[in-house]
Amino acid sequence: MRERQGQQRALYTPAERQRRDGSPWTLVQGVLAPLQFLVFLASLGLVLRTLATGEGAEIASASVVAKTLVLYAIMVTGSIWEKVVFGRYLFAPAFFWEDVFSMLVLALHTAYLAALGFGWLDTPGLLVLALAAYAAYLINAGQFLLKLRAARLEAPASLALAGGIAR
Repeated sequence: MRERQGQQRALYTPAERQRRDGSPWTLVQGVLAPLQFLVFLASLGLVLRTLATGEGAEIASASVVAKTLVLYAIMVTGSIWEKVVFGRYLFAPAFFWEDVFSMLVLALHTAYLAALGFGWLDTPGLLVLALAAYAAYLINAGQFLLKLRAARLEAPASLALAGGIAR
């Protein structure tokens, strides 16, 4: 969003920053995000191994389900966080495009669960779908990392030095 004279709107107003810093959901997001990334890395390795060797399909599938469950947890708690900080569960202006892309990530992960549950795809098809979901997740994670960096850059000097957590 642009304001007058071409200046970019701050990510947080002072009140939003205060609500963000005071919310327990900020810490929850700070824990779930790296947890999700670790689950993603383990699952990615299992999926790639199964695609390469044909072995370990059950554990690879279970890992994608686990990744999806962690994704659901971070999406639900992230929506609560957004409501606390910005007054709406999704699509707050500061995180609009991240939330839009998150819907694609959710759709792809949910499509995996549906295809698995209803037997719509064979194992290679499921794993390729998982890789598409993971590619979308990586893009979305990158979006959020850029926002985290922007929040740290615009933070008052005292907060930046303290290394406060921000979504």
